[in-house]
Amino acid sequence: MRQSLLERIRQLSDQIYPEIINHRRWLHQNPELSFEEVQTSEYIANELNKLKIPFKKGIAGTGIIATIEGKSTNGPVVGLRADMDALPIQENSGLEFSSKKEGVMHACGHDAHSASLLGVAKILTQIKDSWEGTALLIFQPGEEKFPGGASLILKEGALNDPKPDIIIGQHVLPEMESGNVGFKPGMYMASGDEVHITVKGKGGHAAMPHTLNDTVLAASQIVVALQQVVSRIVPATIPTVLSFGHIEGKGATNIIPETVYLAGTLRTMNEEWREKIKTKIREIAKHTASAYGCECTIDIKDGYPMVFNNELVTQKALEMASVYLGQDQVEVMDTRMTAEDFGYYSQEFPCTFYRFGVKQKHDITGALHTPQFNLNEESLKTASGLMAFIAIGFLNTQS
Repeated sequence: MRQSLLERIRQLSDQIYPEIINHRRWLHQNPELSFEEVQTSEYIANELNKLKIPFKKGIAGTGIIATIEGKSTNGPVVGLRADMDALPIQENSGLEFSSKKEGVMHACGHDAHSASLLGVAKILTQIKDSWEGTALLIFQPGEEKFPGGASLILKEGALNDPKPDIIIGQHVLPEMESGNVGFKPGMYMASGDEVHITVKGKGGHAAMPHTLNDTVLAASQIVVALQQVVSRIVPATIPTVLSFGHIEGKGATNIIPETVYLAGTLRTMNEEWREKIKTKIREIAKHTASAYGCECTIDIKDGYPMVFNNELVTQKALEMASVYLGQDQVEVMDTRMTAEDFGYYSQEFPCTFYRFGVKQKHDITGALHTPQFNLNEESLKTASGLMAFIAIGFLNTQS
């Protein structure tokens, strides 16, 4: 039965491919920033109505959660997530269906994610006779902007009834060949926190440093000293990055300013050590500033938690992908120090978050979050069909 179901999904994926392309292009032309996805939400709602799929609107503001039940509801509940928001980037891709909105662009593939999930919705609806349980389609707003739509969905209790047994998410990857997918069990993506440090002291004439507190020197030493957090405090087995990309001291060649401002990012793969690192940052920064006669305030803004892929769920999804695509098209990926608000789901539910390749065959595929980003639309056939197949693999099916 698995083979016949496999072929059914492949055939459906081929049949609805033009629809998925139309969805993606409409969404691409009409991007909306985080938590402003009003038109996007209306478009998705209209498509769900055409499929006669019940849904709830207004989740975390503009989100939608749709429910598809199989031939019975005795089976598991499987959540399938797609994000909907775009980025504040002026598009320069040269596409005929480029963004119509000045300074707003789908430069991270969320248009492809939502279009693919609409494709999954149609596939699952047309083969309801082949599976039991409930599929939750989570069209999520605000992935790109803190506090993240995932956190708000969980805070609102939108996934409490029914409560997913697992949640599956996918994301484009421009570096990967179109038609391929990649999985990483366990630690996959890092948490992402912002570190803001303000150093204050007595400024003055740079030619007379003995009469002042050198805030620039103190701030510089803080940056150097904090590198020990990664190299000497955090276990080497836990991937961690602490980088400062902004230093601002409004002095001059002959003026030491009274205030110097530092801003950086903290990334790690362990939630327990994430909190310990923040304590060490505060201690080291304050003591270092004090050693130079300065004071400092530290403000660490909590970002997204790490994405942890449940080993059992991810291994099964990988095996399903190997059946659907063939083993040669399934890759095991490395960890990534970038962050994703899917991490909120992975802290609450068994999850897997995988990548699907969108690399162009001939043209240059721009990197994520750039004005030139584009994708090979043939990859959307893989994205819809595979996600539907994996979902059914976790539902109580006849396959």
